[in-house]
Amino acid sequence: MIKRIALFLLTNIAVLVLLSFTMRLLGIERILDESGSGLNLQALLVFAAVIGFGGSFISLAISKWSAKFMTGAKVIENPRTEVEQWLVSTVRGQANQAGIGMPEVAVYDSPDVNAFATGMSRNNALVAVSTGLLRSMSRDEAEAVLAHEVSHVANGDMVTLALIQGVVNTFVIFLARVIGHIVDRVILKNERGHGIGFWVSTIIAEIVLAVLASIIVMWFSRRREFRADAGGAALAGREKMISALQRLQAAHQPSALPDQMKSFGISGGQGLGFKRLFMSHPPLDERIEALRHAQAADLRVG
Repeated sequence: MIKRIALFLLTNIAVLVLLSFTMRLLGIERILDESGSGLNLQALLVFAAVIGFGGSFISLAISKWSAKFMTGAKVIENPRTEVEQWLVSTVRGQANQAGIGMPEVAVYDSPDVNAFATGMSRNNALVAVSTGLLRSMSRDEAEAVLAHEVSHVANGDMVTLALIQGVVNTFVIFLARVIGHIVDRVILKNERGHGIGFWVSTIIAEIVLAVLASIIVMWFSRRREFRADAGGAALAGREKMISALQRLQAAHQPSALPDQMKSFGISGGQGLGFKRLFMSHPPLDERIEALRHAQAADLRVG
């Protein structure tokens, strides 16, 4: 499940860097310093928006291709085994329930118990599961995971993420260049064009601001996980969804890792304090508790 966000963010960063470098090579950034000593804020904002939203939506447009490339996922064109037939028929049934077009269904070779969904629209998506998940989970649990991913597609999470990432990118690019300009003019006293101080400080500011801005993206991601869990419970059944999350919780226990390596475990501990701000997913025990709370609420209403 975590791969969906990670793949999108990695692709977005790569496209953003490529677009920015291309703009610089073409000399388009010169419009930001027309007088040789001032900063054209209106032109800068337009430039930042073009690069910011451009990078985000290009990432979204190629998300299926990049996900297949990075994970080695193989799309099931013609199901040849009973497992492949079950995967395709299960996703087809869930997609019909959710009112979306049939996603591509893929399997990728990995020992991790994981799955992800991506794509540029509700009717043009990819749902992929790992071989580790298929080996470790029961059919009921795997069905719930598939329902969770189909819910992400039905909720339009990737498009919403692209919009949020576009806004974040825009302000990162804008503020980084403002900071670079201030360093160049005020601190280094450069009065003609932009010197090396501008470019170095801009790059550093972009990195720092991008890390801070990721807090916003991660907050959105955590909220959407709760909603996708609820959607998965509606499609596959709440008990199956809870059981799947419990299986993930057991599979991701980092107790076998030495202390110095625990931060690299997929569960990442409890994510307390500052660390929690950078978590793409809420802790599994919180997600399980949210489903149980909803179940108790339904029983009280019933």
